[in-house]
Amino acid sequence: MTLTEMKKKVLKLIEEINPESELLTDDPDISAKINEVINQIQNELARIKKIPAKKTIEVDTELKDEYDFNEIDEKMFQLNLIRGVENNIVGDTVIFCEPGTAKVFYFKYPEQITENTVADEFVFDLSTDALEVMPYGVAADLLKSDISAQYGRIYAERYEQMLQRLDPRYHTGSIYIDGGDLDEFIW
Repeated sequence: MTLTEMKKKVLKLIEEINPESELLTDDPDISAKINEVINQIQNELARIKKIPAKKTIEVDTELKDEYDFNEIDEKMFQLNLIRGVENNIVGDTVIFCEPGTAKVFYFKYPEQITENTVADEFVFDLSTDALEVMPYGVAADLLKSDISAQYGRIYAERYEQMLQRLDPRYHTGSIYIDGGDLDEFIW
């Protein structure tokens, strides 16, 4: 989904869309803050429904044996797993104990949205289920100062309900059983 598509979803939801306008809305307050609010909500969702990433590093312990998480990827916020090279994790630092090829699996923050982001070119890193929750969080933040109709509160409540149902897993585990007779299992 692109940023333009997300803006359209949000503006349709709050009934502020004008497809004839270059900004997609006639409301100057909404158009001024929509990118910032979408960025804030996408970062919140990325900490719940994490964005997986991986990187391969050639480790030469004679040249360098310690890597700060930001050196691996400046968008990394949580390390998941390192395979291939023995290592120790100390805080936000990986200390490699031997040379070799390390495969680093981690979770990252999404690309940031600014006022200069080209909406038609920006594609979200978030999963589809997280993107379906996003419009309600954006709508809540855009309308939270509109006290006359309480729409901000209504969208905030719906957003919180949807967040509770958002499954942070990308997959469930699997079990491999070697040997034995499957007829012995009770299904």
